[in-house]
Formats: sequence, C-alpha cells, structure tokens
Amino acid sequence: MAKPTFKANPIQVQVPATSANLGPGFDSFGLAFGMYDRYVAQILDEGGLDIDVTGEGSDEVPRTDKNLLVKAINKGFDYLGGRPKGLAVRALNVIPHGRGLGSSASAIVGGLVLARSLVLTGTDKMSDEALLNLATEMEGHPDNVAAALYGGATIAWQDLVKGKSVAHAVHLPVDPRIKVMAFIPASALATSKARKMLPESIPFADAQRNTSNAAIMTQALTIRPDLLFTATEDFLHQSYRQEAMPSSFALMTKLRAAGIAAFISGAGPTVLALHTEGEDETTQLARAGGAKFEGKSLEIASRGATLL
Repeated sequence: MAKPTFKANPIQVQVPATSANLGPGFDSFGLAFGMYDRYVAQILDEGGLDIDVTGEGSDEVPRTDKNLLVKAINKGFDYLGGRPKGLAVRALNVIPHGRGLGSSASAIVGGLVLARSLVLTGTDKMSDEALLNLATEMEGHPDNVAAALYGGATIAWQDLVKGKSVAHAVHLPVDPRIKVMAFIPASALATSKARKMLPESIPFADAQRNTSNAAIMTQALTIRPDLLFTATEDFLHQSYRQEAMPSSFALMTKLRAAGIAAFISGAGPTVLALHTEGEDETTQLARAGGAKFEGKSLEIASRGATLL
C-alpha cells in the first residue's frame, strides 16, 4: 500500500459517552448519550508528538504515544498505510474515567475517526465496519465502541470468519420520549477488576430470564418505553459485582424498588436510569443519589462520533 497523503488542516471530532449492557445485554447492548469528549489533531511537518489534555483524567493520562487517543490515531494510520512525521493532538475530556461511561471507547473511536479524516482517501479505505473492528481490537469487545461510533442504541456481537473474530453492530433508533439520568460517584472502578468478579457459570433459570429481558429491550428502547423496567432487570453480572460498588448497588436497588428502570452502567460504578418523566420529576429524580452521587440529566445522543 502506498503511503497516504495527509491533510494539512486540523480535524476536530466529538464523541458521546456510552453505557454498555443496559442491564441484561452483557457485552452486546450499548447506548450513547449527550456527554461529549472533543479531540483535535493536525499533521506536523517538523515531526514529533505535541499533545495536550484538559478536563477529566488530565492529571493521569500520559502525554506520550502511550496515550490511548494517540494509540488509536496511530492504529488508524497504520491501517491506512503509514504514519506522518509529526502530530499535534488536543483532548478535552468531559466523560469521567473509570465510571462505566465509555471514556476508553470515546478515545479509541475518536482517534480512529481522526486518523481516517486526516488521510485524503481515508473514508474510501476505512469503512465504518472496518473502523468498528479496529476499535473492537483495542477495546476487547464491541458494545461501547459501537454506540460511540453510531450513536443511539446499538446491538453488537462478534462472529468467527475464517478463524478471525469479526465485530458487527446494528443501530436502533431510540424512542424520543426516553431520557437518561446518570448517577456518577466520585470513586472509580477498573473494568478489569469488575470482570474478574464474574462467575464461570450461572443458574439456568437466571440465564433464561436474562435472555428474555434482553429480547424485550429492543422493543422497550424503540417503541415501548413502558417496558423499560422489565427490560433492564439483570441476572447475569450486576449482583456478582456488588462487593466492589456497594453504594451503587444500593442506589440501583432503591431506584428499582420505586419502579425506576435503573441499572449499573457498564462495569460500574455509575448507576443509570432510563425514564420518560417531565422536568419536575427529573429534578426530583436527580436528588435520589444523595451526597455520594452527582445526578446528571442527559439526552440520548442520536449521532455517534461527529466531525465538527
């Protein structure tokens, strides 16, 4: 493959926050909502890496090629035929890190979109499907990255094709009545730690109920929000992670006892609630987390990663 021709002008992209699982849809369902990271990248003729990060996690993320956003940009360049001599990158992080809100998926998808957009024939050489698979290779599973790329709700999965794992996703238009309330705690939880708490097997009855609820989710999200409470009940993973996030689990239990479609967002510890309430009810709901959680009312992001 010939070395790509790079564009001289800076490229800016915004990527929404995402939640995975949505209760029973473990590693398959994803949802994008209106909290956006913004990234800017520009080719440098003189070479080297110039990177600056502000906002969430800015004191912790590296300013080197070990930065996840830069890794994704370089992975995109490698796929497209080669890297430029130099690169300037700016990141404004709004999505909290380690809270189950898709911050890593945002960086990965944002970086790949930037790489594709900085190459003159990038969109011809890297389809959305190819980008999804590159992102899945970095993230390890496609649920968050699919929602970050396509927006709205997504169902993602992986098939074996000629011995290679291939990621796929379908986009679901979300009923416009549905809103998101995110209860974000101050403490973080590593996804790797949360995954280690999952059992090797679960009771057959739990698997059956989880499968039914995940199937109901497609109707609840698109045309039947009255089914959201049932659709978000999980028997597969949330209870097994309770010890790592007792306050989050207690809040989720409290909200569900009140009839609210609440669940742990991704690997946690953020609690998400899907609802169709009006402004007054939404304001009251935001207080339900008390002092341990920041309640944020958010709209569904109908679009995923978007060039600005």
